[in-house]
Amino acid sequence: MTVAELNAFLLYGSLVVLLAVLAVRASVRFGLPSLLIYLGMGLALGEGALGIRFDDVQLAHALAFAALVVILTEGGLTTRWSDVRPAMLPALALATIGVAVSVLAVAVIMHTLLGLEWQLALLLGAVTSPTDAAAVFSVLRRVPLPRRLSRVLEAESGLNDAPTVLLVTMLSASSFGQESVPSVVGLIVLELFVGGVLGLLIGWGGAWALRRVALPSSGLYPLAIVSFAVLAYGVTTAVHGSGFAAVYIASLVLGNAELPHRVAVRSFVEGLAWLAQIGLFVMLGLLAWPSRFNWSEVVVALLAGVVLSFVARPLSVLLSLLPFRTAARDMAFLSWTGLRGAVPIVLATIPLAADVPGAERLFNIVFVLVVVFTLVQAPVLPWVGRVLRIDGGDTVRDLDVEAAPLGRLDADLMEIRILPRSKLANVEVSELRLPQGASVSLIVREGHSFVPDLRTVLKIGDDLLVVTPRRLRDATERRLRAVSRAGRLAGWLEGRGNPPRRRGRLRRP
Repeated sequence: MTVAELNAFLLYGSLVVLLAVLAVRASVRFGLPSLLIYLGMGLALGEGALGIRFDDVQLAHALAFAALVVILTEGGLTTRWSDVRPAMLPALALATIGVAVSVLAVAVIMHTLLGLEWQLALLLGAVTSPTDAAAVFSVLRRVPLPRRLSRVLEAESGLNDAPTVLLVTMLSASSFGQESVPSVVGLIVLELFVGGVLGLLIGWGGAWALRRVALPSSGLYPLAIVSFAVLAYGVTTAVHGSGFAAVYIASLVLGNAELPHRVAVRSFVEGLAWLAQIGLFVMLGLLAWPSRFNWSEVVVALLAGVVLSFVARPLSVLLSLLPFRTAARDMAFLSWTGLRGAVPIVLATIPLAADVPGAERLFNIVFVLVVVFTLVQAPVLPWVGRVLRIDGGDTVRDLDVEAAPLGRLDADLMEIRILPRSKLANVEVSELRLPQGASVSLIVREGHSFVPDLRTVLKIGDDLLVVTPRRLRDATERRLRAVSRAGRLAGWLEGRGNPPRRRGRLRRP
């Protein structure tokens, strides 16, 4: 690449990113995942419109995997273990049993109805089985979703990428049909196990190292943490384990460790993930050439989407969540919110890069399916929630919490920002009932700071500086979040700063 080519790349690249960032507001307003806008930008830049030619499948496959690593890193680092832990078993069932049921249902029906070859039918089921976190949650911002459902969707979208990547890779191999089903399942389980173990070890090791090394700049912490997560992917793939499982678990461990500057880290990785998503979707739009689509592929895509949305996904949810005594309306909503995003299109590049017969046709089918059924499903999600009487009244957006160490004092300084839906508003400082030894030392309100007393009433938009001994850091944060969600009487009967626990798993209260 010459300097002139680099200059042109930076010019057009910056314009694309700026337009993509501005497009986020439009996507939120209309309740559509931003991926549709980014795919449209890629199509507009492509050979059929502005004339940019991009047909390097191997490069697209490699860059797509790199983007998924970044997106999974952000997913793990920004997920609170305490939030998703109650939903981990149902989500794991959806990511394993649910994926298997969905793959088989789509493959059998498409083979029976259209006579697709078994390899192509199984690949179609496999690449369309995982849900996409970016697609789901960009839409659900408009839906007040109960935590019992958002936890399951969040955990499922983080867990189902790893097994489906392994499955699609094996189905795309030249040895397809030569290995028995038990051996394939055993190999997938082994690779997931190796990825999980290495992810845990590298995550714990990274957290241990960062707690003991005082970096000279706060900006180095996000770089170090992301590097540890990517290291987990690289090490695991080098020993033929599941790198996607490793990077997600390592990020989950690092994101929930007691590390300084967690809000700065979260902001950094969220921006990095947005950049990865923009680049990924635009690239996939460039790779797709609508002029090459034919009506038979569109018909197959529509039929496959109907099978996936109304048969495979509901059946997978039903069989996966029956042991957890999930309410019927919850299962119905989870079935409809199984939105597909960039992940199925990325997975479709695996057989394309492996030169599987019919892979180009499969890519076109998946591309059309994702675009059409995202347009169909996403806008009606609020209506579906109202019809099913899905009440999100118990969902409160958490506080923004930043923590910085106070050196020799063995204490932490926590910065708390009270967000609009928090029930900390109108609560007096004395009613917080923080653990003994923790205190609100300063409040910043409308640009002015003051030292509060016990009768000071908190307001929306306040920034609180809370000093707490390090051993009480978690208990202090739990208490603040409990009051934020339940108000001044949160945990009153328990007296330990914890909100009363609800019984059951996914059963409606």
